[in-house]
Amino acid sequence: MTNITVKHLECGKLKVEIHPSREEAGTAAAKAAAAALRELGRTLESIGVIFATGASQIATLEALTEIDSVPWGRVRGFHMDEYVGMSEDHPASFRRYLRERLTSRVPMRDFLEVNGTAPDLTELCRDYAEQLRAADPQLCLLGIGENGHLAFNDPGEADFKDPVDAKIVHLDLVCRQQQFAEGWFNTLQEVPEEAITLTIPTLLRVSKLIVSVPGPRKARIMRRTLQEPISTECPSTILRTHSDATVYLDRESAAELNGLVIAS
Repeated sequence: MTNITVKHLECGKLKVEIHPSREEAGTAAAKAAAAALRELGRTLESIGVIFATGASQIATLEALTEIDSVPWGRVRGFHMDEYVGMSEDHPASFRRYLRERLTSRVPMRDFLEVNGTAPDLTELCRDYAEQLRAADPQLCLLGIGENGHLAFNDPGEADFKDPVDAKIVHLDLVCRQQQFAEGWFNTLQEVPEEAITLTIPTLLRVSKLIVSVPGPRKARIMRRTLQEPISTECPSTILRTHSDATVYLDRESAAELNGLVIAS
């Protein structure tokens, strides 16, 4: 039998694991999340968790929802973004995504959705931020966009010292092209130009970050994330400053990291 090994590297404080396949990376991320939830469940009656969506999270969520002994009954779930004006029934709706891949599969205590069709989005951002702060999330599952965005904080919108916890943002062309290329929309023109997102300081306040970034389309941004100076030109570079963040890659998303020193 071939000896399959997992490769490890560190860049700043950021830990990186490289797995042979998307499924194995997702399973590793899920096991780390489950272990964190079990540990938090030993002392907390209510565990705040932020969940991402998109193609990068599919393997992770599939594996996580199949793991036994996760204290789902204590989890208060949040998601990090949603398109402005999108119906919850639309195939690309993040509310729909999380219902199908998470909340319908495990008995969570509750899940607070972002309603992109609310009549007053400014008030929605404020109220959602207040509920999130009250929950004091200890775990966040997230991804990295092809332009380096975290949540929907594209380079033109990202602010490492953002004064608000949630806001309305304009989505740049690279971000919108990614959503189309991943098959969530029939045409680029259908991709909304605005979204509601948690801000970068909100994400970085969370004690533990589990970052799933599989697939060949993410190879370039992973090289940028680990090699470029920390700046909002590539928002994901800020992950290198977090005290407990781990990125889970497959061979395809790690394809451009050969020049980095990897320690096993």
